Amino acid sequence: MSHGRGDQSIFLRSSRDIEHVKEHGRRISTVLFNMLVCRIDGRGSRVGIVVGKRFGIAVRRNRAKRLFRELTRQVQTELVAGHDVVVFPKRDALGVSFEELKAAWVNSFRRQGLIRS
Repeated sequence: MSHGRGDQSIFLRSSRDIEHVKEHGRRISTVLFNMLVCRIDGRGSRVGIVVGKRFGIAVRRNRAKRLFRELTRQVQTELVAGHDVVVFPKRDALGVSFEELKAAWVNSFRRQGLIRS
């Protein structure tokens, strides 16, 4: 598991970029998370993870963010360039195994054409 600044470029962190995706992205809903996908030009794809206070206590919010960052790292080499994705985990995501979550994650990305098949 790589940490630190090495994987900075695959994560959307600036609120301006996240707001842009919220305004212009198309919405995809699954049982475990919602996502917004927005086309961008000229750079690799990035994923932002947004977990609001409604999700629950800080421990659960942080766990959700860690899980979804790890899911992002696992697909980063297969990501098709040119998209920003903002993910909103749902509470149910913490109730399934990592394998189930990863399967749902990969399927959603594949259906949106975000992963090289």
